[in-house]
Amino acid sequence: MRNRLSGDVYGVMAEFQTPDALIAAAHKARLAGYSKMDAYSPFPIEEVIEEVAPGNTGVPILVLIMGLTGAATGFSLQFIGNILNWPMNIGGRPINISNWPAMVPITFEMGILFAAFTAAISMVILNGLPMPYHPVFNVPGFERASQDGFFLCIESTDPLFDRAQTSQFLRTLSPTQVSEVAH
Repeated sequence: MRNRLSGDVYGVMAEFQTPDALIAAAHKARLAGYSKMDAYSPFPIEEVIEEVAPGNTGVPILVLIMGLTGAATGFSLQFIGNILNWPMNIGGRPINISNWPAMVPITFEMGILFAAFTAAISMVILNGLPMPYHPVFNVPGFERASQDGFFLCIESTDPLFDRAQTSQFLRTLSPTQVSEVAH
């Protein structure tokens, strides 16, 4: 029976000596069915990122939608201003929608502006920033994650998480230590 009452722990963390050991542990954890996990190392490790990545966060489609919204907004503002509200015949230029090539630069820039702001704001919100404190800071020896430590943490929000079973699973991966991460 799984211990679903894991509100007092953030997860279980294992420390490994080498990047290769962390890669192997992340791969085995993914194969065992764990999906809510994170890895900490002093430098990016592409293989680990592929194993612990949450998948599609929805940011790309959100950026696309907002980019198209920005482009539509830019075009609409120019159309309303130049054709509907203040039509001026300057230099024999037509006063209708056939003048759309003149509207392309502003339309493009508004699309880029909306998309960039959406990407930046969603990155901050989805990463939970600013976060001056994180429960993994309580793990003994975790300060080495920025120097020479390699850590894998399976979070308590994982559907397969059970304190005892998850700790035992991590111990089978030959870590240097396994610790519970308190909230």
